[in-house]
Amino acid sequence: MTAGRREQLVSYAVLGAFAVVAIYPILSILLLAFHERSDLVTGFSIPDQLSFATFERAWELGGFSRGLLNSFIVAASVALATAVLSTLAGYAFGAMRFRGADALFYLLLLGLIFPYEATVIPLYYVFKDAGLTDSYWALILPQIGLSIPFGTFWMRAFFRSTPASLVEASRLDGASSFSTLMRVLLPQARPALTTLVVLVFMWTWNEFLLALVMIQSDDLRTAPLGLALFAGANRTQDPTMTAAAAVLVALPVVVVYVFLQRSFIRGMFAGGVKE
Repeated sequence: MTAGRREQLVSYAVLGAFAVVAIYPILSILLLAFHERSDLVTGFSIPDQLSFATFERAWELGGFSRGLLNSFIVAASVALATAVLSTLAGYAFGAMRFRGADALFYLLLLGLIFPYEATVIPLYYVFKDAGLTDSYWALILPQIGLSIPFGTFWMRAFFRSTPASLVEASRLDGASSFSTLMRVLLPQARPALTTLVVLVFMWTWNEFLLALVMIQSDDLRTAPLGLALFAGANRTQDPTMTAAAAVLVALPVVVVYVFLQRSFIRGMFAGGVKE
């Protein structure tokens, strides 16, 4: 066996081991959700038959239809607003030259390293004084602010990787900066934008702490918050129903990723090129 072949086999073995470690807990929860409440499940267990009765009970008792809708409204709004604002900011920092650009960019990057948990309580009092607590705005506005630093960093890296000749040729033709962005650069940025939207959508969908602090009414409760309350009431009584509820909450994110995985992967490579 050649050294190259041996190295390839070792790489596959390491990747396979990490894949098993990552997939095992997910598969365990999925299989647990298909079990009946009367089944004595300990660890990894394959059910005798696939039954969706547990999912139906979890859906009805947990009221996840409203929670999933609220999560989708918040996540979609944050992802869309972040994509628009980050594209404009990333284009300004990546393709335009102006005084103080580097200082402003690094100031913006402080949002990536500042722990947002430290801002939740001050945010609550600010939003309470403004009368915005217990509303969609209390979830959408802070998460837009939290997502823009990463989005700007991501789109700036893409715009700095595009050939400068494209921008120069567009300007020689008399196009404005906005026209250059919309007609020349934005069509090429579609994979990077898709990746950004998927990442922000997943991060926003999984957000729990902000909803726990800002939301009091049941009608505005997001899916992760509803899952936490539902699991706290049913974890010991019926673990199969808790597992089914967890699968229901995670399913929309999985569907979004499955449909956009090709653009997501292309965007990852587009954002990883050197400046």
